[in-house]
Amino acid sequence: MSTSSPEAVKKLLENMQTDLRSLSMECKKKFPPVKEAAESGIVKIKTIAARNSDILATLKENSSEVVQPFLMGCGTKEPKITQLCLAAIQRLMSHEVVSEAAAGNIINMLWQLMENGLEELKLLQTVLVLLTTNTVVHDQVLSKAIVLCFRLHFTKDNITNNTAAATVRQVVTVVFERMVAEDERFKDIVDQPPPVQGNTNRRSVSTLRPSAKDAYMLFQDLCQLVNADAPYWLVGMTEMTRTFGLELLESVLNDFPRVFLQHQEFSFLLKERVCPLVIKLFSPNIKFRQGNSSAASPAPVEKPYFPICMRLLRVVSVLIKHFYSLLVTECEIFLSLLVKFLDGEKPQWLRAVAVESVHRLCVQPHLLRSFCLSYDMKQHSTKVFRDIVNALGSFIQSLFIVLNTGNPAATNTSTGGSGAQGAAQGAAQGGPGAGGQGGSLTTQAAFEYRGTWIPLMTVSVQGSAKATYLEMLDKVEPPSIPEGYAMSVAFSALLDLVRGITSMIERALAKEEEEAVHREANPDQNTQLEPGAHLVWEEMVSACWCGLLAALSLLLDASTDETATESILKAELTVAALCGRLGLVTPRDAFITAICKASLPPHYALTVLSSNTANLNKAYSIQGQSVQIISSSSESHQQVVAVGQPLSVQPQGTVVLTAKNIQCMRTLLNLAHCHGVVLGTSWQLVLATLQHLVWILGLKPGVGGALKPGRAVEGPSTVLTTAVMTDLPVISNILSRLFESSQYLDDVSLHHLINALCSLSLEAVEMAYGNNKEPSLFAVAKLLETGLVNMNRIEILWRPLTGHLLEKVCQHPNARMREWGAEAVTSLIKAGLAYKHNPPLAQNQRLQLLLLNPLKELSNVLHADIRQKQLESVLQILQSQGDSLGPGWPLVLGVIGAIRNDQGESLIRTAFQCLQLVVTDFLPTMPCAGLQIVVDVAGSFGLQNQELNISLTSIGLLWNISDYFFQRGEAITQELEREEAALQKQAQEKGEPLNRPFHPAPPFDCLWLCLYAKLGQLCVDPRPAVRKSAGQTMFSTIAAHGTLLQQPTWHIVVWKVLFHLLDCVRKSSTTADKEKIESGGGNILIHHSRDTAEKQWAETWVLTLAGVARIFNTRRYLLQQLGDYFKAWEVLLDHIQSAALSKNSEVSLAALKSFQEILQIATPVKDSAMPTDALAAMGVPPVLIDPLSAPGPGRPLLRSDSMLERLTSYNGAELQAPPPGEESALEDAALWWSAWNTWYRTGTDSTRPPSGGTGTDRPSFVPSQPFLTALVQIFPALYQHIKTGFSMEDLRKLGVILHGAVSIPISSDASPFILPSYTEAVLTSLQEAVLTALDVLQKAICVGPENLQVMYPAIFEQLLLFVEFSCKPPQYGKMETKHVANAKYNQIQLFTPAEWVALNYVPFAERSLEVVVDLYHKTACHKAVINEKVLQNIIKTLRMPLGLKYGCPSESTWKLAVSSLLKVLSTGLPVARQHASSRKFDTMWPELANAFKDFLFTKSTPPDNVSIQEFQKNEAIDVEVVQLISTEILPFAIFIPKDFVGQIMAMLNKGSIHSQSSSFTEAEVDVRMREEFSKVCFETLLQFSFSNKVSTPQEGYISRMALSVLLKRSQDVLRRYVDDERLSGRCPLPRQQVTEIIFVLKAISTLMDSLKKTQPENVDGTTWAQVIALYPTLVECITCSSSEVSSALKEAMGPFKDFMQPPVSRVQNGES
Repeated sequence: MSTSSPEAVKKLLENMQTDLRSLSMECKKKFPPVKEAAESGIVKIKTIAARNSDILATLKENSSEVVQPFLMGCGTKEPKITQLCLAAIQRLMSHEVVSEAAAGNIINMLWQLMENGLEELKLLQTVLVLLTTNTVVHDQVLSKAIVLCFRLHFTKDNITNNTAAATVRQVVTVVFERMVAEDERFKDIVDQPPPVQGNTNRRSVSTLRPSAKDAYMLFQDLCQLVNADAPYWLVGMTEMTRTFGLELLESVLNDFPRVFLQHQEFSFLLKERVCPLVIKLFSPNIKFRQGNSSAASPAPVEKPYFPICMRLLRVVSVLIKHFYSLLVTECEIFLSLLVKFLDGEKPQWLRAVAVESVHRLCVQPHLLRSFCLSYDMKQHSTKVFRDIVNALGSFIQSLFIVLNTGNPAATNTSTGGSGAQGAAQGAAQGGPGAGGQGGSLTTQAAFEYRGTWIPLMTVSVQGSAKATYLEMLDKVEPPSIPEGYAMSVAFSALLDLVRGITSMIERALAKEEEEAVHREANPDQNTQLEPGAHLVWEEMVSACWCGLLAALSLLLDASTDETATESILKAELTVAALCGRLGLVTPRDAFITAICKASLPPHYALTVLSSNTANLNKAYSIQGQSVQIISSSSESHQQVVAVGQPLSVQPQGTVVLTAKNIQCMRTLLNLAHCHGVVLGTSWQLVLATLQHLVWILGLKPGVGGALKPGRAVEGPSTVLTTAVMTDLPVISNILSRLFESSQYLDDVSLHHLINALCSLSLEAVEMAYGNNKEPSLFAVAKLLETGLVNMNRIEILWRPLTGHLLEKVCQHPNARMREWGAEAVTSLIKAGLAYKHNPPLAQNQRLQLLLLNPLKELSNVLHADIRQKQLESVLQILQSQGDSLGPGWPLVLGVIGAIRNDQGESLIRTAFQCLQLVVTDFLPTMPCAGLQIVVDVAGSFGLQNQELNISLTSIGLLWNISDYFFQRGEAITQELEREEAALQKQAQEKGEPLNRPFHPAPPFDCLWLCLYAKLGQLCVDPRPAVRKSAGQTMFSTIAAHGTLLQQPTWHIVVWKVLFHLLDCVRKSSTTADKEKIESGGGNILIHHSRDTAEKQWAETWVLTLAGVARIFNTRRYLLQQLGDYFKAWEVLLDHIQSAALSKNSEVSLAALKSFQEILQIATPVKDSAMPTDALAAMGVPPVLIDPLSAPGPGRPLLRSDSMLERLTSYNGAELQAPPPGEESALEDAALWWSAWNTWYRTGTDSTRPPSGGTGTDRPSFVPSQPFLTALVQIFPALYQHIKTGFSMEDLRKLGVILHGAVSIPISSDASPFILPSYTEAVLTSLQEAVLTALDVLQKAICVGPENLQVMYPAIFEQLLLFVEFSCKPPQYGKMETKHVANAKYNQIQLFTPAEWVALNYVPFAERSLEVVVDLYHKTACHKAVINEKVLQNIIKTLRMPLGLKYGCPSESTWKLAVSSLLKVLSTGLPVARQHASSRKFDTMWPELANAFKDFLFTKSTPPDNVSIQEFQKNEAIDVEVVQLISTEILPFAIFIPKDFVGQIMAMLNKGSIHSQSSSFTEAEVDVRMREEFSKVCFETLLQFSFSNKVSTPQEGYISRMALSVLLKRSQDVLRRYVDDERLSGRCPLPRQQVTEIIFVLKAISTLMDSLKKTQPENVDGTTWAQVIALYPTLVECITCSSSEVSSALKEAMGPFKDFMQPPVSRVQNGES
């Protein structure tokens, strides 16, 4: 409730009345005047209340009267009344109803009470209420009130004193507050104060307003009092203390600085009164030196007095803080004094309070900035700021060096104090000694240096200078300073100084940057920067860095507490960063060096750092004394966390890392991480240090360059405690983050970083030369990391980065170093390609090529491991970015293809994987210009000789590529033609010809040609497998895709690819080595057919020839349209011929196969409307071709006459000139005759027997059976095309070749494969072929024109030659051969070591014979056959086997000969009879007779092992011959020459009586006698004897004569047998004789049969007589003992029964 509200007023009136009543009651008896005054007062109040509306104002006007009763009451000096009155007065005052006059009265009354010593506390209260509630008290009244309070301060009562002191403070404050309020009221009225004269009277303050004047007077008197002078205004002061005065001065100065700054009068007081006063009071402290004060000093003031000194320092702090701008010079003095107080000679307490004061300054950076501006930056001025910092530094140094001199209490007496102090002292009880030996045992944070142990205590919150001793206003004696207190404060001061300055400058810089940005955004607004701001900051830093560095380095070294260390490091870091931002290189490097040194083990030799420190020590000194940048003291008791090896060329034992080293390292990382932008050249220092630390800790780079804890490589080097083990991942993480953060650096800083890393890397490279120690990979790993995170601006650092890695690292002899160089380069390339650049790589070809270039450069490195890495990364690039390589393809393919044979298999294998990937996945995405490179690269893999499988697979790839060309032909063609046009244009502009292989073929065709050229090279590779595969692929591609080529390109294919290849292969084959290859490497066995290079080349030749032939065959239509087809054909035939005549059976055989292939083709459709597209439409794919150096075809054939001439000569005059439409047919014929010539030459050369030499010389080469077979098999096909012109001469040539071919023997080792097993008689395929050839001819003649039939005899002649082979195998030159006869000899044959085996010609001869018979059957009537005596020749030829009979090599021969003879005769004899008159057959008959005779009565004996059945069969054949004679010859005796018939009869006669053979066994006798034969001969004889058709009597005579001879002979034999039988008695007769008799008996029975069948009138009477005459003799034989004879006898006697008839009675005329 406010004091002016109606309720409050009402209450006030009531209270006043109550007070007055109480007063009147109290004073009723003793003090009646007072009572009356009280009562009149009541009336007065009531009146006022009743009459006035504004009661308070009226009360105030009448306050003197109203107050009067109470004043009178106080005057009674009765305590109770006085208290009552003072309370009432206070109530009035609080309602502000006291006028100035009343107030004066009240003060006077209070003064009296004070002098009487009454109610002192109540008095103070009243004064306070009076002065605080209103402003009516001024000037003298006010001064009196103030003096009153002062007086009460110096009473004997402690409570009163303290209350009075408080009241004085409050009153002083009130006075100044009033002035401030007054200024506030008048602030708008600007009045010009007259200039202050230099020496104005101190009282003339007329210019000041009332409250201001009071304040002025008060302050002036306070100064007087402190100075022990009489006051001007505070009249009545009796005593005063300096301490209290100083406190009041301080509070005024601190609380009301604006008063002094705004009013010149007050400023004047400050300058003229306060400062001199302070300086004067300081003097004892300045002069005093610890230890030279004597107790008998006459002036006690002269010894520094703690209370005064401390308060003076407080005043100074305030003066500096608030009035520095007014008191520049004075402040310089104060600050210099402060610095002096820190001196080691001053008392400890003085130093402590001084350092607290300095701390107060240190937390005010703007003040420090002002110092710097006002002093350090002015000429001829003390460098105050620098001195403060240096003094702090020296102070700290001195604490370590000076051991508590002159203050024994500090170490062991505890005198309470603040909590921190107590704690510190508690710790100090342990004594510095204990800490000295085992600092690590105490948990107390402390500094320790060279045996000095100083505890560290918490003295203030960061950023605020909370003093301990400056606040000890109640202490009179200097307190004891606990050990470590001063250090702690100084430490805090240092840290706050650094923190303040840096944050101030950082803020300003940030603001400046903002404004710069703002200015850029709004260029029209022109904001002014504070000029020279940077200069101040730079000066500040320059001034303080030396001192800071000295102090901080020392503290860092001495610190044993992690937190303290952290703070120091943070301070060093912030200063370093600040220097960096301000561009102060030297201080920046100095601080960084300090951190670096602290990170490394003590005395660690690191050149970068030591050289840096040396420079610093030279350049800087503080106040004439050199600042020691103290190097680490090795005996500091730190926890060792790691032992490792130093990174140096020579191994040097181990070094130790402490926890603090690790902490420093983290700071270093932090510095680099957060302030990399400002590090500039000092990246060198930072990185060098980190490299060494990383090395000592044994961190090794991992993927992407991040360092991971790795195992140590050499020796027992690295020992890590668990403490550091847990830290390592963190450190490595920070390390990585450090380089990650390089992405935020600007370009310049980034270059600094890269340069630093490169030079570190160079050092590492140098160090790694010449020893195989593990190199330091730090720099390389970090270069990689930096590159990876700066992909967005990779262009600016790519060249220095990759250049360094490629030149220095990847080529290094140390494998580990090299490996990492490659890892870095490849990772960067991969990352660069994978990064999403803007614009994307696809649109920025230059960047893409820039990124890929180092990949290519790696190909120049000779080390395999690097190439391996390079290729692996190519593989990864393909897998991840293959689709987007675009213009980079040539480069990538170049890398893949940069293989050499001296590189190991694994390299080639990796490169090849890349190529495979390209071919399988990326051909469609590749620009077509790259396709040719792909072909080249694939080819180069084929040609490498390290890994056969790769060569083979790469050939497969070429096939895939060709497939791709085929499928994408149109697209590729279009793109290539576009490129071609562009290139053409460029070339024209430069005036050069277009340089492209196979120009001017179209570009797409050139692509194919390149492919073929590569395959062509592979076809003559030294390795057979490669040749084989390449050949197959090449021919397949040409076959499959050849149709895509344009016609002119085919010309190149034929001459430059195919024929060139054939030439090369022929040359290599003929010169190949014949040495046996032992084995194919490893344990591979080589088949004997491939065990020499020659044989292996043979295979290639075979393949190549076959391939070319196939192309000629399949693409004939296309090739014929080329102008020089005939020439090409001849070249091809020449190749075929030279291959066929090569001494290698495989080649020669294959050549013939190729020959067959090109012949077995129909003449192509003569249809010009069938363009090549039609072939493509039929699904025949296209092909691509290659540059081949050799020109033209092989050697041309020598031909005497042109084809046309020859054809014309054949067909006579009919073919004068070819009709217009038949040119192609004629051309065709020419081709065929060319082929026939080749065939003939080949046949002649290959079948010609070897000349000279005896059988012992082995012939150089004998063609194999399959070869000859193939050769002969070609003829039928060839003949079809040349039959129109085929002449007798040609036939003769053919015959020579066929005969030669059949005569060629087989080598014994091949015989088991060609010869059939001996038991079966089969033709060899060659023999089959020969017969087929003749058959074809024969059939052609058969259907051909008449004039061809003249060739029949020639064919017969040829066949009959073959028939002779059955008995007389042909000779092959003079070679000795073993003959395979019939089965009788085969067992022996298998084991004879003959080199050559003649074939078993028997089956062949027999088959030929069958052909002859067959052919004769058809042609017997032909004129030529008759004229040329073919039948006679046949019979003549057959005589040989017939005559030999059992002597034939094979039994079947004579049997076939017989049956053939029979067949031929059955056809031929009628013809012969027909032409009997022309006598063309005269010569044949004797030949035939001889043939019969030779056969039927052969000289050869049957072999012993012939079975009875066999014998019987053979006899049956003889019988057949006789039957033929009886049916075909004898009946036609009229047409047959007589001599011949006579010969026949003689033969029959001879046959009918058989002489016994001596070789039979008893059992076989009846069989072996050829009884059937004899019987038939006999029958035939008889038949012709008794036939009534005897044309001439002469013939009949012959028969009859023969018959009687026969009968007579029988009679003789029988008679002799009977006689011998008698004589012999019991002895059996000889076998022959028995046989003979048996034969005779059989002949008789035969004769009897014949007679029975014959017409009786045909038999001569004498014959009958002879027959009957035999009977008695037969009867005599009955007695014989032999059973055989008996049975024969029975048969002979049986028929005689027909003669036994009753005698005929001659009845005549019916009579007997």
